[in-house]
Order: sequence, then structure tokens, then C-alpha cells
Amino acid sequence: MTRGAPRRILLVDADAFFVAVARLVDPEGAGRAERLIVGGAADGRGVVCSASYAVRRFGVRSGMPVRQAVRRCPDALCVPVPRAACAAKSREIAAVLARWAPVVQPSSIDEWYLDLGGTEALYAEPLAATAARIRDAVRAATGLGVSIGAGTSRLVAKVAVEVAKPGAGGSGVHAVAPGEEAEFLLRFDLPALPFVGPKLAARLARLGLRTVADARALSEEALGGLLGERTGRWLWRWVRGLDDAPVAPRAEAKSVSREETFAQDVHDDAALERELLRLAGRVGADLRGDGLRARTVTVKLRDADFVTRQAARTLPAPIEGDRAIAEVAGALLARLRRARRVPVRLVGIALSHFGEAAPPAQLALFDAAASGGAAADAAPAAVETERDRRLAHTLDAIRGRFGREAIGPAALLAPAASPPPRPGGPGRPGHAGRPPRAAGSEPGGRVPGSDDAG
Repeated sequence: MTRGAPRRILLVDADAFFVAVARLVDPEGAGRAERLIVGGAADGRGVVCSASYAVRRFGVRSGMPVRQAVRRCPDALCVPVPRAACAAKSREIAAVLARWAPVVQPSSIDEWYLDLGGTEALYAEPLAATAARIRDAVRAATGLGVSIGAGTSRLVAKVAVEVAKPGAGGSGVHAVAPGEEAEFLLRFDLPALPFVGPKLAARLARLGLRTVADARALSEEALGGLLGERTGRWLWRWVRGLDDAPVAPRAEAKSVSREETFAQDVHDDAALERELLRLAGRVGADLRGDGLRARTVTVKLRDADFVTRQAARTLPAPIEGDRAIAEVAGALLARLRRARRVPVRLVGIALSHFGEAAPPAQLALFDAAASGGAAADAAPAAVETERDRRLAHTLDAIRGRFGREAIGPAALLAPAASPPPRPGGPGRPGHAGRPPRAAGSEPGGRVPGSDDAG
């Protein structure tokens, strides 16, 4: 980008991402439902992760309890979040965007900022035209639609993408020309601006400031007198579209996690252990899919009274196999249950402190380790053996070809002592991004005996 040239920033937002992926995964079910809610079952206690535009007309929004959403739209089909498919599609979209922009910054699992600075000569066209071509490329490569906002800043691009969305009557792309930022923002209420959340919006409304025009009518000094110097200066710049925040690649994720919210609170230890085993397999697959191993395993419980507790163990060497993850997690679960034995609403596993994994060797079905021969792991005290790792990768390959349920631990075939769990919300599939925060939004606290342990 030449010195002094306006920045060329895009925000790419996947249209009704979770709904679209759910329809791709289940074309005969979700794919045929005009009114679709993604995030749980109608009789579950999960929250809405996303809803089709036909359902949104009934006032259904992300983060709303599924039962409340179904009361508003009784004939909507409710399906769980297709977590693995969402993570995979997010990566596919990101790969397309990386071919177009020198800098791509994920904002969440379904949003990305692009800085096209320096591409003026390469594309030799208006920014809106480039955005339209990117939109077409994503559709062709992934089968998913995206909306794109374009402008000279992240702020303007973020607001512009809301205008571009099909649900708002947009064409899929909305570009704000350099110099037109302030005029563009005048049409909006203050809560439409990023970082003007409910609390700040309520505070502004009490001061008579409800629209961008209201705030623009006041000087920086006047806003500082009402809101404090720092907030007043920020809002004065914000309502004029002045934002110099850079677009930068996000740092590598520091953990991967999986969690489930039960349809009914569970008190039975065996049922909790089975669900933890299931989660260990899923989070382990996420870890191995990114070519990583982890040293720290954390187990989280949210009790029926909404108290959230967790315990962790950091190992001397990194692990990646399902057996080792489940073994460490099971001990942590037992510790948490001894400290406080009450019905459980949610259980989860997180893995952190990553290291690169070595390429897996081929697994011999009848090797010496299987029969206790000389090739058995030389360090019997180790949490994980090389055979564990090879077996985990072999199972990943089988599931990748024949489906997740093709093979698994025999313990998961035992009859459940309570109804199966349902996703508690959008959560976070792997670590591909950050969808809505409903899964962790319930109030919580800590009790004695829940501290992390190394």
C-alpha cells in the first residue's frame, strides 16, 4: 500500500453459518426445513446457536434458550450443532480467503477480517468488485454464502457487513468509499456500533444519546464530561468512523475443548464417566487433527446450582491418544466428585500446553507390544505409549472413512443411566474460532476443592 493511501479492509461474515452447515450435513432433514433452529432439541435445555431467517422473523435470536425459541416458533426443526463439520467448513473458508488477501484475521468461527493493502495494482478494480469476486470464490469452493463489508477500517467494515446481509435486504457486498465513513454511520443507532454493548447503550440512552447523530452533536469535551475523558474521546472518534486498529493474524489457539450440557441433571457417576469418555475421544480427534499433543488436561463441571468447578493436571510429557486423555480426565472427574457430590448440568474437557506431534507410524495389528514382548513400551510408568498414539491415528482414519460411530470404546455401548446430553450452546468446535458464547454464559463460581492442580 502506498504511503497515505486509504486502507482496504473487508469483513467476511458467513451467512447463517451454523444453519447452512447443518443443512449441508443433513440435506434430507435440516436441508428441507425452512424453519430451522441449530443448538439443541426442542425439549432440551440448550441455547440457540443460530436460526434460519424464517425463524428469526419470530424473534428467535442466538443465545436464547431453545425452549423459549420453540414457544415462539413451534413448527421449527431443532438440531444439534454439527461441531466437526462447522470447524471443517470454517477452515475451508479461511483457506479461500488466504488466497486473496495478504493478511487474514479470524474474528470468530464464521467471521474474518482481511487487509487488502498493497493489492491495488494486483486487482486493479474497485474494492467492492474484489469483494464480490471473493464472495463468489467462497461459494464455489465451500458451497456456503458469505456477506462482505468493505471500508477503510475494521469498524466501518463491521457495520457495513450488516447492511450487506441477505436478512437485511442486502446484495451480499456493501462498500463504504473513503471519505464517506462519517456520513454512512449517521443512519445507525449507537448499539449498532461494535463495542457499544447493552450496558453502555443503556448509559448513553439515559443521557439522551440513542443514535450516532445524537453523539455527533456533542463535542469531544462534552462527551468526556458525560462519560469520562477516555470513554468520551473514544466515542467521539467512533461515531465518526475513526478506527486505526490493525488487521493481524490471530495467535495460535492455546487450548482445544469439548463440553456437553445434559438434558436433565445427572448424579450417576457411571453416566458422567461415559460422557467424559465420549468427550475424550472427540477432543483427542481435534488435537490430532491439528498435529498437536498436549501436556495439560482440564475437566470442568457445572453443577445443577450453576456452580462451575474445574481441576487440571499437567503431565511431564505431552499426550494425544484417547486412552491417556480419558485416563487423566477420569481421575480429575473423581477428584471433583469427591469434593462435591451433587447433580451435574455440564461436563467438559480442555487440552492445553501444546507441542508438535511426530508423524504416526503404521500400526501392526499383532506386534510384540500386543503380546507383552520386547517391543512393549520401555517405560511402564509413562501415561501414554507409542502404541496408544498409533492406535488413535488408526481409529481416526477408520472414522474418517466410515463415520464417527463406526468404532469406539465398548464402554460407550452401556445403557445410559440418564438421558443423553445435548449441546449446551454453540460452544467452540476445536479451536477454529469463536462462535457465540452461550455455552459458557451461565453464572458460576468456585467452591473449596475445585482448584487446579499441577
